[in-house]
Amino acid sequence: MANCVRCGRQLPGLTFGKKICQWCVQHEKYQRGELADDAPQPVMQTPWVRHSESTIGVTQVIFGICAAVFVGMMLASGNPAAFLNPMQDFPTSESIHWGANLGLITFSGEWWRLLTNVFVHGGLLHIAFNMWCLWNLGQLCESLYGRWTYVSIYLTCGVGASLASAAWHPYVSSVGASGAIFGLAGALITALKLGEFSLPRSALSGTLKSLGAFVVYNLIFGAIIPGIDNTAHIGGLITGLILGALIALIAPRQDQAPRRAAIFVVVILALAGGAIGAVRHYRIPLRFGRVTYERSANTPSNNSSGTSVPSRLPS
Repeated sequence: MANCVRCGRQLPGLTFGKKICQWCVQHEKYQRGELADDAPQPVMQTPWVRHSESTIGVTQVIFGICAAVFVGMMLASGNPAAFLNPMQDFPTSESIHWGANLGLITFSGEWWRLLTNVFVHGGLLHIAFNMWCLWNLGQLCESLYGRWTYVSIYLTCGVGASLASAAWHPYVSSVGASGAIFGLAGALITALKLGEFSLPRSALSGTLKSLGAFVVYNLIFGAIIPGIDNTAHIGGLITGLILGALIALIAPRQDQAPRRAAIFVVVILALAGGAIGAVRHYRIPLRFGRVTYERSANTPSNNSSGTSVPSRLPS
């Protein structure tokens, strides 16, 4: 069967001529002002829902990984009950052991920390707030983009956030998912603003206002409250805005997988170029592999895409 050229919905059999579904025809009339605000909209299956897929979404999987890492950190601490206190954070050494991002160590060879820190959190309050945001924004983003594009956006924005954080303050390590979550917000803002999805005007406006309020409020909150790494938030947001815009303009439909893959390759190469630039700026040898280092217990701590921890220096 043919698909609508606007939104990708499946069209009835024997559809000839211009392949636009009834939903999009009426939606375009509404946008031109030819229909009243209360005109009934035909109910059609959304193009981004695939009923054959598992009922467990990527958002739940990411949520589960973050929760499992947090529980593992609690058990490894030797005193799990202590970290049920919302004000209690994990020690620096524990966060580093589980994959916290620290510029000088990351750039010295442990590049995986750009990604692993997205699944690590500093304490109960930290993970609770981040998972609440992920549950709301993640499910919306996943329903609109599809699971594979969604997980690619999430991970790429997480790396963009971590790279910005490590490059801006290489002596302070950080953990948390909020940089990637800001990326989801950025991708949704540009996608909806550029008209990637066929949504009623009222729903579109309300969603954009909510996303804008989320971004502005949390950036202000991060600037006021000590210990929050707004650099990671901004890095993730900018990465998401770019990805959302490129997908909306170049590959808005889910069946354009090769184009979407090319977009992610280009963005990842750009991030790799930024990482190489940071390495050269700090005059660190470019290499891959574990780094021998001394942990410093007296270095400052910070909260990044959530919580940060004291830094450490290579030995």
